[in-house]
Amino acid sequence: MPLFYFFQERFIFQPEKLESNYSFSFQQNFEEINLKTDDNNNINALLFKTKNPKGVILYFHGNKGNLVRWGKITSYFSQFNYDVFVMDYRSYGKSTGKFNEKLMYDDAQICYDYLKDIYTEDKITIYGRSLGCTFAVKTAALNQSKQLILEAPFYNLLDVTKYHYPFLPFKFLLRYKFNSNELISKVNYKTTIFHGTEDNVVPYSSGKKLFEKSNKNRTSFVTIKNGTHHNLAEFKKYQETILRLLNK
Repeated sequence: MPLFYFFQERFIFQPEKLESNYSFSFQQNFEEINLKTDDNNNINALLFKTKNPKGVILYFHGNKGNLVRWGKITSYFSQFNYDVFVMDYRSYGKSTGKFNEKLMYDDAQICYDYLKDIYTEDKITIYGRSLGCTFAVKTAALNQSKQLILEAPFYNLLDVTKYHYPFLPFKFLLRYKFNSNELISKVNYKTTIFHGTEDNVVPYSSGKKLFEKSNKNRTSFVTIKNGTHHNLAEFKKYQETILRLLNK
């Protein structure tokens, strides 16, 4: 157990590095962006661009891979005539810096501020997936965007860790909190949460508990029956709900 304390980043984050001169290639029109962090590191990001966009989606991705993978996944939203901005967390892809909960929240805000210089806030949709939900919730709590969308979020990191290892004392070992449960009540505008009933990575119950902490008069919880952690976009209920949310 002491080993977990010192190496817990390997369990929480699963980044894949890229050489600084790596050249991205996607079918959609995109721009590569590099932003300086408060501690003088670099956040690498992609902005997928459409003609006459309705707005922009600020997308915070899951804990695996880098922008090669997530660029393909997030370009899905271009079909709704939205620009899409997706960043790699520090130590992912071309982004630099060491993992640090506070600084990673700060990095997310830097990305939001960048978009505010291009789009009005009522055109910014904040979207989080899995681990990315914690950054999405934090950013949404600090700003006044159009809406917040969460896909397979967890209540907090301790909750999802206990689900996988119920007999271990993670309460005393985790150096990362990712307490979305303490932040989501500060989001005072439209929020939509998607969760699959067969999710064995982040349990359905964790997403449901997070919903209970939200402003429920402004929050919708969308249950995807038989959905897993990885396939919600394949379900008609998800597709129809996303279409409605992005067409407003």
